[in-house]
Amino acid sequence: MPTIVRIEGTDLKELAALSQELCGREANIACLKDTLEKIVHNPDYILIGARDDQHRLIGSVMGIICMDVVGDCRPFVVLENLIVSERARGLGIGKLLVSYIEERARERNCYYIMFASLAKRKEAHRFYESIGYAKGVVEGFKKYL
Repeated sequence: MPTIVRIEGTDLKELAALSQELCGREANIACLKDTLEKIVHNPDYILIGARDDQHRLIGSVMGIICMDVVGDCRPFVVLENLIVSERARGLGIGKLLVSYIEERARERNCYYIMFASLAKRKEAHRFYESIGYAKGVVEGFKKYL
């Protein structure tokens, strides 16, 4: 059974390897180290991983708590970089990671969770729908700078 853990600085190399699986290119280790240091000390970032029985990092996800200025001003969560290693897909790891973020969001009285997924990632979209996320509720836009 996988174990959910908070990602720490000591997980740098394993997190970089997962990142490479997601985006297909090597992570900038120096940049990742600096960013990871900031994230682990910010209570509005939830960066977690799943470890297998051999304590290898087989998945990770980040949730970012964002304040809102409309309605009841309840916060919301942006879900980012859900990665499950190819060797661990289909074992419920993604669902376990997202469920953990959902529980933390409820504890913080968040109104909703949102995320974007590349249009070409059809298998990922089927997974998101299978765990209760609705497609077509919003239209996503992105501009690279």
